[in-house]
Amino acid sequence: MNKELILASGSPRRKELLQQLHIPFSVHVSNVDEKVNPNYSPSEVVMDLALQKASDVAMLYPDHIVLGSDTVVVYKDIILGKPASEAEAVQTLEMLSGKKHQVLTGVALVEGEQVQTFYEKTDVEFWPLTVDEITQYVRTGEPMDKAGSYGIQGLGAAFVKSIQGDYFSVVGLPLSRTIRELRKRGFAYSN
Repeated sequence: MNKELILASGSPRRKELLQQLHIPFSVHVSNVDEKVNPNYSPSEVVMDLALQKASDVAMLYPDHIVLGSDTVVVYKDIILGKPASEAEAVQTLEMLSGKKHQVLTGVALVEGEQVQTFYEKTDVEFWPLTVDEITQYVRTGEPMDKAGSYGIQGLGAAFVKSIQGDYFSVVGLPLSRTIRELRKRGFAYSN
């Protein structure tokens, strides 16, 4: 395998997840100004945002495979992004309390002119949350850089009653689907 895999993301979670696959890769953070098309469905949005990131970095590395990814939380067909303030994080968590929502993670693989996008959808149900639980969690700062105002891999795990789908997709990268797509391109586990 002569091609190198490049992760077009500065997310420490995505980097850690990709390391679990034991595939060598390097990181080059995309500086693209992400634009959301208001006419797109949530699944189209995550695939498009992943493609924007991957395409931006692929221009610098046309002979490599670039992986871009993006995650959104969706409740009642509304995309819940990262909170702009602690008050917004509290509001989002109150809205998700005791209810089901979806987490969609889009992935784009760009190799020269070849482009592939896909996404995984996971249903997540929260326990009913008290105002005190939400307030204490928001004070930790953890929700401030997370779509939907929580991190399932951190303290936010205590809010999750059930999950149906790919846990790793909720963290930020659907590992099972990603490794299958990378294997098709000649990547394999390494020591």
